[in-house]
Amino acid sequence: MSVVQRRQQRARGFTLLELLVVMFILVLLASVVTVLVTKRVEEAKHAKAIADIESMGNAIDQYHLQNGVYPNTLEDLSTKPAGQDLPNWNGPYIKKAVPDDPWNRPYVYVVPGEHNADSYDLYSLGRDGKQGGTGSDADVTNW
Repeated sequence: MSVVQRRQQRARGFTLLELLVVMFILVLLASVVTVLVTKRVEEAKHAKAIADIESMGNAIDQYHLQNGVYPNTLEDLSTKPAGQDLPNWNGPYIKKAVPDDPWNRPYVYVVPGEHNADSYDLYSLGRDGKQGGTGSDADVTNW
């Protein structure tokens, strides 16, 4: 083989088949990463809902301890309810406005509760917005 033929073989570049194999591998890796990231995002939303319910539950309990009654709405945690005699109201009990759940729906607050008859129910309906469900669609509750 001459020197010219060896240079031509080295400078030839990639074949179409080699490029297609590399592209296939990259698409396969991207799809696996996308599935894993999507799963983690849903897990993070579920964890945020749990933390929000715990935080608001603590504020509701503090409101109850100071006033002897549970708030009528979650908004009563940030602003004193008008027309109610609450001489011990020492709010706001939450620093910011009442947040929506991670799926952009309001948290459900029921007083007296159906599951906690002597107090309140506080929950999110999860990703699907329907009662029940499993996984990311499961409700996040305080009972």
